[in-house]
Amino acid sequence: MRHMIIGNGPAGVVAAETLRKSDAGATITLIGDEPEPPYSRMALPYLMMGDIDEAGTYLRKDAGHFEKLRIDLVRDRVEAVDARARNLRLKSGAKLAYDRLLIATGSHPVKPTIPGIDLPGVHACWTMADARHIIARAVPGARVLQIGAGFIGCIIMEALKSRGVALTVVEMGDRMVPRMMTPAAGTMIRRWCERQGVRVHVGARVTAIRRAAGGRGALVATLDSGEEHEAETLIVAAGISPNVDFLRGSGVGCETGVAVDATMQTNVAGVYAAGDVAAAIDFSTGVRGINAIQPSAVDQARVAALNMAGRPARSHGNLALNVLDTLGLVSSSFGQWWGEAGEATAELVDENAFRYLCLQFRKDVLIGATAIGLTENVGALRGLVEGRVALGPWKERLLRDPLRFAEAYLARAQAVA
Repeated sequence: MRHMIIGNGPAGVVAAETLRKSDAGATITLIGDEPEPPYSRMALPYLMMGDIDEAGTYLRKDAGHFEKLRIDLVRDRVEAVDARARNLRLKSGAKLAYDRLLIATGSHPVKPTIPGIDLPGVHACWTMADARHIIARAVPGARVLQIGAGFIGCIIMEALKSRGVALTVVEMGDRMVPRMMTPAAGTMIRRWCERQGVRVHVGARVTAIRRAAGGRGALVATLDSGEEHEAETLIVAAGISPNVDFLRGSGVGCETGVAVDATMQTNVAGVYAAGDVAAAIDFSTGVRGINAIQPSAVDQARVAALNMAGRPARSHGNLALNVLDTLGLVSSSFGQWWGEAGEATAELVDENAFRYLCLQFRKDVLIGATAIGLTENVGALRGLVEGRVALGPWKERLLRDPLRFAEAYLARAQAVA
């Protein structure tokens, strides 16, 4: 059996390793288009902080890991897939045949349509090469403007702040981390960041970027308010989009990403997808979409690989699971954190202590939660959401005192046992 995996990020690597455990005699090929060994993009901010070196970002630390597992690493870019003929065309001109294919190509940063976005000194923070450029420019005292304050943007922001730069963040949403945090929670995170010395603009857009007159390499970013900010470096963290362009004409169905079923198989038999590129069923809503977080990517990869090896497995659906450390303030959200119209909500806000908790219900089941400044027992929130636990009388208790969620989790677990 010839297993081909496009993409050597966390999903691709876990799939390759799972395939080797499940199919000792198979040929396994792992294709990536960057010169480095397979590495974690989520580790790049820690590289920028100086907590690790480049080798610390590698997904597997043993240089001979893939060779020992007889996983062939190919450094090339896939330019086309012929699902009918079951082969790939690479940028080098080579063609590779397969019996089973996994698409784990991940995503790429969105580049906003802004005049001047391609000027030197404007960078994404997505590849090892990006991180090297930023490290060279983000020196203590340098002025840095970041576009975007979502989940990835906040992680990059922490890395930049640790480098001693003068940091300004511009977010077009009405709050920070708008796709993870309720309005009250996102606003609380903004206040925290401002207290740490970060200048934050929300509900704002950069409309143009230009060279500063006589600025010795400085850039000027103009906001939609007309306000202007000078910076030596601009970081773009305005979201991501799945890597699917190479699939045009392949026959593989793409919606927002590559549409998959519960086995992670696409509309084409023998072709699977996992990770940021896969549009899978959401655990909370039942709607197909992308959940671009590493735990989902790894779970999907294992399910896909098992099915590729002929061992039936199914995904229970994408569970939104976000944990974020923003300049020392830990926040998290689980499941359908935004709630459901007409259903009950419990919210606790402590502005002075930077503590927040919001619970969202559907009847007597907790379907989502958002927390800030709460780290003890927060896994119980995930357990309640993921377990679709019927709370019974505990629902009313939680509406009165949301902080009793750990008690509720233990009580319901004991009741089931």
